[in-house]
Amino acid sequence: MYLLGYDIGSSSVKVCLIEASSGKIVATDFSPKKEMKIVALNPGWAEQNPYDWWTNLKLAHEAVMHQAQINPEDIKGIGITWQMHGLILVDKDQNLLRSSIIWCDSRAVPYGEKAFQEIGPEKCLSHLLNSPGNFTASKLAWVKENEPEIFEKIDKIMLPGDYIAMKLSGEIGVTVEGLSEGIFWDFKNNCISEDVCNHYGIPRSFFPEIVPTFGIQSTVSKVVAAELGLKEGTPISYRAGDQPNNALSLNVFNPGEIASTAGTSGVVYGVLDKIDYDKLSRVNTFAHVNHTPEDIRLGVLLCINGTGILNSWLKHNFATSLSTYGDMNELASLSPIGSKGLSIVPFGNGAERVLENNEVNCSMHGINFNIHSKGDILRAAQEGIVFSYEYGMDIMRNMGIDINVIRAGNANMFLSSIFRQSLATVSNAVIELYDTDGAAGAARAAGMGIGFYANSEEAFASLEKIAIIEPEHEKRDQYLEAYSSWNGYLKKVM
Repeated sequence: MYLLGYDIGSSSVKVCLIEASSGKIVATDFSPKKEMKIVALNPGWAEQNPYDWWTNLKLAHEAVMHQAQINPEDIKGIGITWQMHGLILVDKDQNLLRSSIIWCDSRAVPYGEKAFQEIGPEKCLSHLLNSPGNFTASKLAWVKENEPEIFEKIDKIMLPGDYIAMKLSGEIGVTVEGLSEGIFWDFKNNCISEDVCNHYGIPRSFFPEIVPTFGIQSTVSKVVAAELGLKEGTPISYRAGDQPNNALSLNVFNPGEIASTAGTSGVVYGVLDKIDYDKLSRVNTFAHVNHTPEDIRLGVLLCINGTGILNSWLKHNFATSLSTYGDMNELASLSPIGSKGLSIVPFGNGAERVLENNEVNCSMHGINFNIHSKGDILRAAQEGIVFSYEYGMDIMRNMGIDINVIRAGNANMFLSSIFRQSLATVSNAVIELYDTDGAAGAARAAGMGIGFYANSEEAFASLEKIAIIEPEHEKRDQYLEAYSSWNGYLKKVM
């Protein structure tokens, strides 16, 4: 028995097939091999054609099935995860009305800011748990005002994963998690937000049927079964946005459990068991994959734009004599904790929500030409990224999230011993590294959705733990002193 996972990213579509009983990956592939095109017709815009996602899904799916050489009838469930916050519009015949306005498109910022003030900051935060911001609802408001001829033709609105499910089954649905990431969900009243709909003038008929995150949402149609070589009626039994799904992939379901990523940008995602929010809206809060009104599970999402991109920038512009990131890490390791008093504030990748949308840029502080070298700068960069995480995690702690264990995939900045040891010690949390990804997690979740796994413990029993990094308690004072110095510089530039 097998389970399929589809991960719809903005760079590529990844497909993973796992054997259900063992949880082992049988085959995996992605398409395209070069990044998918993002169209920017104006500064700050970002669009993709959803049909490109479907085309690349079919290519990656075909490669996986070729690798696996299994009987398609043995595939018993499909899970889907996607790039969050995108807007897809279709007419009554399920035809696309325009390209998708994707997550990194910023054109809707003024619409979200206006809604936040007119609905009321306190009401937005207490009911939506977020400012409407630049999320899906605000993107739809932009379409209404700027493309009224398209708005008039809308039959249904969707998130990217909903579109893929529609292509597979011919049916349109949406989850509460999806509605919450679009800022359409009222958590106090457990329904689609009347405030948002009334403010933006969104007809209720635009919203598809609400389907469960885990469960038989729809099934593969006869036409698509023939096209993909699947069995007609194969259940689509799970879907969620990429950050909740990344947490699921790391077996993060319960209060106090934390998932993290550290690529170009950095994410810390923690689970909360009460309706709460940050009064300054410096973090986002969405329904987690296992949220219900009776058993509250919210995902508090800290996103820091300027993290791994700093390390990448240094490699390509400063440490050009070093061949690999491993070489950079080795040179940085020769510098002591605190980088001899050198601090780097890493926020050089645009406005930061964690800094109340201030754009402070990246800056270096305390450099001394007589004592500092290339290795000190490389270490200060990694420490600065760690300190930005700790700054954000303090906000999460103030919301009631205990951070004792951080789970992450063995990738990107977590490959650096300096980064992970510094993060473990500063946060005083154990870091657990795993060999997993979003597509594999979605496949396991599909097994939960069809009831093959009784619970998350059973679904993730075979999840492979690669390493455990314990805090260095005897060195924590040194790290905290460096963090305090870094925090002081941050306050000066904000």
